[in-house]
Amino acid sequence: MPMKQERVVIENVNPQLQCGTYFIKRVVGEKVIVHADVLGDGHDVIQAEVAFKHEGDKALEYVRMEHLGNDVHKAEFKVEKQGFYEYKVQGWVDNPLNWQHGIEAKLQDGQTVTSELLDGVQYLEHLLNQLKGKEKEYISELIQAFQDKGSYDQAIKAAVSNKLHSLFVRYPLKNLVNSSRTLQVYVDRKKANFSTWYEFFPRSTAAEPGKHGTFQDAERILPKIAAMGFDTVYLPPIHPIGEVNRKGKNNTTVAKEGDSGVPWGIGSRHGGHKSIHPELGTEADFRSFIKKAGEYEMEVAMDLAFQAAPDHPYITSNPEWFRKRPDGTMQYAENPPKKYQDIVNFYFESKEYQSLWKELLDVTLHWIGFGIKIFRVDNPHTKPYFFWNWLISEVKKDHPDVLFLAEAFSRPKVMQQLAKQGFSQSYTYYTWRVHKHELIEYMTELTQSEMKEYYRPNFWPNTPDINPYHLQGANESMHLIRYAMAATLCGNIGIYGPVYEYMITESMPGKEEYMHSEKYEVRLWDWSLENKITYLIKKINQIRKDHKALQQTNNIRFCTVENENLLAFYKWDDERNDELLVVINLDCYYPQRGMVQMPLGELGVEPGKPMQMRDLVTDNSYIWYNEWNFVELPASLPFHIFQIKK
Repeated sequence: MPMKQERVVIENVNPQLQCGTYFIKRVVGEKVIVHADVLGDGHDVIQAEVAFKHEGDKALEYVRMEHLGNDVHKAEFKVEKQGFYEYKVQGWVDNPLNWQHGIEAKLQDGQTVTSELLDGVQYLEHLLNQLKGKEKEYISELIQAFQDKGSYDQAIKAAVSNKLHSLFVRYPLKNLVNSSRTLQVYVDRKKANFSTWYEFFPRSTAAEPGKHGTFQDAERILPKIAAMGFDTVYLPPIHPIGEVNRKGKNNTTVAKEGDSGVPWGIGSRHGGHKSIHPELGTEADFRSFIKKAGEYEMEVAMDLAFQAAPDHPYITSNPEWFRKRPDGTMQYAENPPKKYQDIVNFYFESKEYQSLWKELLDVTLHWIGFGIKIFRVDNPHTKPYFFWNWLISEVKKDHPDVLFLAEAFSRPKVMQQLAKQGFSQSYTYYTWRVHKHELIEYMTELTQSEMKEYYRPNFWPNTPDINPYHLQGANESMHLIRYAMAATLCGNIGIYGPVYEYMITESMPGKEEYMHSEKYEVRLWDWSLENKITYLIKKINQIRKDHKALQQTNNIRFCTVENENLLAFYKWDDERNDELLVVINLDCYYPQRGMVQMPLGELGVEPGKPMQMRDLVTDNSYIWYNEWNFVELPASLPFHIFQIKK
């Protein structure tokens, strides 16, 4: 080990991911709360600070760490701009504070400290070089007093004063300073933390049966989606659909004449990933759709599906990007037992991988040029992790507003790895978490473990691929429960509609798949239909917009409630200016009642003090005085969203 004169050890700096291999994540305006073990030898006073700066700034900023006991120090800083910040912990033996502490102890013991005052002059001279104006005059006077025996009483009083202590803290003399390794935090725009997605198929927006919908048709339903409170419109792939091995209705392997095929089977004689399906319209139509969505304060999210139909133009122009079997035939995509005969995967182990990577980046930038700032990425776990790290990094260099949602329902570590490599948001297991204990367990993992630093969940009750068993044949109450729970547990949520709000739940026998799925055929919907679910979705989404406590995920504590069919949790914003209590009846058939334990300690409320509980859904108000309070929820309106007023 090389000779090092540092006397301070810095360990266990948090947050960090794998010793800084990956960056943590925040959005603009959030805090980074840093903890570290900082300790020195002997009994000297140790000080520590967090040094940080934005990548675009030259100078570091510093915030002093608070000693919490047992050598644990804590500090926080706020990130105000998008992009990378760097931060590190620094620690040192603080000789001026150590001197002041020593002189104070000796004075309390009745000792004379004439020599100690002379020793302190060097620390005053350090301050003298840092100060201006009256503070500089004050230190100059102290230097004279410390060296004048006739000013002893004045000198010892000043030596232990809070005024001098505060100057030593503000202008530290960092002796033998030691630093941790430099860590990074990437800061996204706020939408990375709070977004409300609505997915639909533009081809199913025509007003007449037998017609293929267009972007112009899709524009007509934007007002309804906006009125329900969604801020992100997500479209499945809009590109030409392959004609070779096209799938028929209900995933049959032989398409009949007129069958529309699967949008994720991209590419045909009409073009590839940079083209638009001719039946949807033109590039001008798509630009108009994006503009119209913006007029309703909604962004358009595009599907980024890096795979090809067997007749994609790339097959001919760049055959080296695909893998052939020994018999010369093309290897189609499989996820046994599932087979995707209409899709061919890119061969990322190709010797020509660099040209492939660059082309896929060019595809992404092509659509960013249309004004797209959000991509839902299809099956990212079937492509190399480091490819995504490279692509996302390249995009973010010039387009920091662009967000990427990872559509991966895979093993936990696979989904976590994608988030570490740079995905802004991630799909989750919420779709299958139904019972109280598993919901609490999963939310605790997302919000209390290391995952909270880098994994931004997006809760979807359903998707075109997933018709979960608990929604198959489910009643209105179950649909309300699943939406209300997603919307209050998580900052990012989404539904696939209109099948969700219209309660279209018929499934393929024994599978979590929709019968007559829009993946395989054009559907005709009555987009004018309104019902209780659409009304309450609108109500809940407005509550989300009005309350910062619901615009994030991590500030959550589950409350004890004496009923396994009742889920209760407390949510708050960072400043605790907005505090909510949510109670949900998990039983979609019967009313449930129980006693909820309020977290009075976290609320800062003494037992017996009144709390006004205003239900933001019904606008009814209640006064609660006690730690335990009675609630009853019918299946017809199975949730309370209480605003807490103390």
